Amino acid sequence: MKDCHRILHTMLRVLNLEKSLNFYSNHLGMKLLRKHDYPEGRFTLAFLGFGDESNDTVIELTHNWDRIEPYAMGEAFGHIAIGVSDIYALCETLEKNGVDVPRKPGPMKHGTTILAFARDPDGYMIEFIER
Repeated sequence: MKDCHRILHTMLRVLNLEKSLNFYSNHLGMKLLRKHDYPEGRFTLAFLGFGDESNDTVIELTHNWDRIEPYAMGEAFGHIAIGVSDIYALCETLEKNGVDVPRKPGPMKHGTTILAFARDPDGYMIEFIER
């Protein structure tokens, strides 16, 4: 029963799949694990992660081909958190590459954890926590 309980993936709907794949692969260093088009349903699923799906939680990007309007950000969703080794260098590189980093690296309020936030191409917040 122990191996039956783990988070497999988080799904995000994205407007422009290529921009999102570029963000998660080239800017954050995730690997595209698999991608499949579903012509009958007019959508594509792409799975990305830092490790193999058999052991690690991954992100599923869903691209609905006929969607032209950006998705509304739900008020209940917060962010995806990623542990990083050098948060200052990462955020500097992201900003140099045109990524919006609205919360610059620094200690969290009322604590000592060093964190920052960036936005992906669809506006989803990605939290970085220095490890």
